[in-house]
Amino acid sequence: MSVETQQRGYAKGRAKRREIIDQATAMFGEVGYRGASLREIAARCGISHPGLLHHFPTKESLLLAVLEHRDDVDIEWLETDSPDGVTTLRHLVELVALNATRRGIVELYAVLSAEATSADHPAHAYFQDRYRRALDAATTAYARAADQGALREGVDPGPAGRQLIALMDGMQVQWLLDDETTDMAGVVRRFVQDQLVVPLDAADATPADAAELGVEVDG
Repeated sequence: MSVETQQRGYAKGRAKRREIIDQATAMFGEVGYRGASLREIAARCGISHPGLLHHFPTKESLLLAVLEHRDDVDIEWLETDSPDGVTTLRHLVELVALNATRRGIVELYAVLSAEATSADHPAHAYFQDRYRRALDAATTAYARAADQGALREGVDPGPAGRQLIALMDGMQVQWLLDDETTDMAGVVRRFVQDQLVVPLDAADATPADAAELGVEVDG
């Protein structure tokens, strides 16, 4: 086998693996992990059941691949390591706006996170860890914003971070149930902005915005 042929085979295998993950994401979002069938996922991908097992030997391994893929996308988008708390809070709002363009991902999270409250669910530990990391990111962002003098007096970073994560999760459920008519990002943006004494989107702020918030904007 030539190197070129081998490389084409690897590329084809990676493409099929990604297709399986995409179809599993959709199906887990539609019927949950427990209701999903590997045979149905394989059929949606146009391959046999043994063919799917060649890529993912167990249903649990496929679930973890789906969750890891979502995290890879979100982590790349968020950049939550920014030392600027307001920037991180803005990225969280932008993530909500991004989610409004990908219903399948929102369904996946809403369904699986509810299922995974059961201790025997294969994603239970994953969602516990994900929630802790999300809460830590939000709380740290508020704490850094406070250090920057950007947080309104009386806003406690701990409760504020917990409220923000609860709001983000709750808005996703409302958005799913009302056929995507709820402005998720708008609600979350207003919530965060009300806790700050600086514009959340400083680059886009107008003098009128700044006057309303009681701050100054350069230029």
